[in-house]
Amino acid sequence: MPFVTAIAIADEVRTALESGQAVVALESTILSHGLPPGRNREVADRLEAVVRQAGAVPATIAVLDGKARIGLSDQQLERVCAADSGLVKLSMRDLGPAMALGQDGATTVASTAALAHAAGIGVFGTGGLGGVHLPLPGKHTTWDVSADLDALAEIPILVVSSGVKSILDVAATLELLETRSVPVIGYRTGHFPGFYLRESEFELAWRVDSAKQAADVVDAHRQAPGSAGILLANPIPHAYEMDREFHDRLLADGMKLVEEQGVQGRDVTPVLLDHFHTASGGVSLDANEALVVANVTLAAEVAADLAAR
Repeated sequence: MPFVTAIAIADEVRTALESGQAVVALESTILSHGLPPGRNREVADRLEAVVRQAGAVPATIAVLDGKARIGLSDQQLERVCAADSGLVKLSMRDLGPAMALGQDGATTVASTAALAHAAGIGVFGTGGLGGVHLPLPGKHTTWDVSADLDALAEIPILVVSSGVKSILDVAATLELLETRSVPVIGYRTGHFPGFYLRESEFELAWRVDSAKQAADVVDAHRQAPGSAGILLANPIPHAYEMDREFHDRLLADGMKLVEEQGVQGRDVTPVLLDHFHTASGGVSLDANEALVVANVTLAAEVAADLAAR
């Protein structure tokens, strides 16, 4: 069965793509696994609304009933956001098994990028990119590297995020992106964003100060040799930045929790994020929503500029 037959593109998204209108891909893992029930549905609606306000069409992506859905109906969004949805996290390696076995699943950055590209969508707005995990206490190295990085290196798509999640090894992640020839562009910043923090210590080689400049970079990059995607790094809005000392304390406590519970692999990030949400009294949830809304808005503005050319 050709892969394309396992993809169902919503009519609105298909019409927009065929007419050359701007379309922005949105992941579903942030809804099913990153936000609590109730709030996740509100955020889903808010993200789709800001995309439309910027002149683009939203395409939230998930796997439902054995098909990759590019663009979800209200009923399908309800399924993704339900407390008892039973959706599993699907990275790129999981797409084939999930579709063949009829498993419902939420797409990560990697699988969303892959499905968006297969459907002809070139811009994707998300919260934070996955990366190289920090070694657990008492260990010197880790082989835990997110598939998001390989996806960005191999799929020619623009990903707008607030850097990588601050619970990761930012230095190692940037080194790997450089090795894989992925351009990292700061949006109105010369430093790589730290997800909950506006800046990390790491300087960036390239910066843009408008959606038009970002679109210019994307346009030129697509004409240059190579097939890598682009990471547009957009800092969290000032008002929602977490206090740095508070952030660092939460991270240290979270790493101890992971060690004590023996958490490994793909379960590390959800456990750490849940710890941030709980221990911060909701501060990190507000921050998470604010940054993903800002990123999706920027992605839509860039997509609209590209579509108008």
